[in-house]
Amino acid sequence: MTRILGISGSLRAASFNTALLRAARRAAPEGVEIEIATLHGIPLYDGDLEAATGIPEAVDALKARIRASDALLLATPEYNNGMPGVLKNAIDWLSRPAGELRQLFGGRPLALMGASPSGFGTLLAQAAWLPVLKSLGVQVWPGKSLMLSRAHQSIGADGEIVDEAALKTIADFVAGYAASLEGR
Repeated sequence: MTRILGISGSLRAASFNTALLRAARRAAPEGVEIEIATLHGIPLYDGDLEAATGIPEAVDALKARIRASDALLLATPEYNNGMPGVLKNAIDWLSRPAGELRQLFGGRPLALMGASPSGFGTLLAQAAWLPVLKSLGVQVWPGKSLMLSRAHQSIGADGEIVDEAALKTIADFVAGYAASLEGR
């Protein structure tokens, strides 16, 4: 069984990116399990807080889930043509204490996806993530990324992605990523 941890970069209850991860989980091929993590409970990074109380429990819990996974699937929103602060903040916490960065992320496979109401999807956010991901030492899947544009038009009343073309794109993306992980 290949275990992929999908991390949603949005805190919103009706998040397009969390819906994207749920669709990816449903589309996962046999032998692949996608677990979804959100960033609720992670405080703003503060070195004084870290020095006084250590790593927050929510961060340690997410670290444990990353360690238990074979690969990561990052679902990033795009806010004001860039990466979302809540997701970057979580990465900043996850890289602490110093020296743990490579142990947690080094060589771990990662694929990028994102959903946005804009016509450009999450193109700029995904591009902004590349230098950060390089510094983490993850192996970004070179196959492709997924950008669901005009996501609000693909979501049904139940908050799930219902657009058949979007669902096929998601299924193809997940199948390709899963195939790239075989034999690792």
